[in-house]
Amino acid sequence: MAWTVLGVVLDAISYGMVLFIISIGLSIMMGLMRVVNLAHGAFAMIGGYLASYALKSLGVSYPLAIILAVIGAILISIPFEFLLYRRIYRKSDELTQILLTIGITFVIIGVANYALGPTSKSIPLPAALSGPFDLGFRMIPAHRLFVIACGLCTALLLWLLIDRTEFGVRMRAAVDNGDMAEALGIRTQLIFTAAFALAIGLAAFGGVVGAELLPIEPFYALRYMVTFLVVVSVGGAGSIAGALSASMLLGLADTTGKYLAPEYGEFFFYLAVILAVFLFPNGLLGRKH
Repeated sequence: MAWTVLGVVLDAISYGMVLFIISIGLSIMMGLMRVVNLAHGAFAMIGGYLASYALKSLGVSYPLAIILAVIGAILISIPFEFLLYRRIYRKSDELTQILLTIGITFVIIGVANYALGPTSKSIPLPAALSGPFDLGFRMIPAHRLFVIACGLCTALLLWLLIDRTEFGVRMRAAVDNGDMAEALGIRTQLIFTAAFALAIGLAAFGGVVGAELLPIEPFYALRYMVTFLVVVSVGGAGSIAGALSASMLLGLADTTGKYLAPEYGEFFFYLAVILAVFLFPNGLLGRKH
């Protein structure tokens, strides 16, 4: 029984890490630019599509496919950022943001399906990640351990970037008081653009490494739109520790629920969301605005 519980916990952690890697970019956008970006999942989908194309058609290695997917997604996002997102940074109401970003989502879905075909896109894993790994008490797919390692590295590197670098200091200044930051010579628009690129890169990265758990398919952006948003809501926008805690909590609730009562689908996931929001209306580690 104890080994079964440990196995479920490991599965929950790997699923939670996928949610974290993708959702933390959305958390940064909502915490910094005050943008409810419902198109975030669409950029994760773009990353998955690009990695699949790079692996299958270009024959590149898995690490290189990840790099190309991240860079490609950021480059594709540049026109959207320059023409659309800059108009809503910290300036527009939530309804305008939601309508705009949902429109962007449908545009990306339409173009992606037209250009790459309306079919699911598999991302072949290298031999080192495609087999099982013996933990002693059970076998677990090596890819899931890779996802856990990626999530931990992402959390650590983001913490170092935001809390231990000059860029992080300027970012926090832009969040707390954008007008004062500009008066002190901080180019807040450049900070916002860099943060946007970081968020898109994280979405693409998560879309690729998490494709085994969240398969890349034509309506990926819509299927997981709410999932990514509730992770940020439960954890608290702009909080790395909050997003990580929420991802682990929701990953555990969803995995345990599907293991014990698979016929209930995502009931336990959203039950956990409701309870967390009721008990922590500002998020697990969010700040009052």
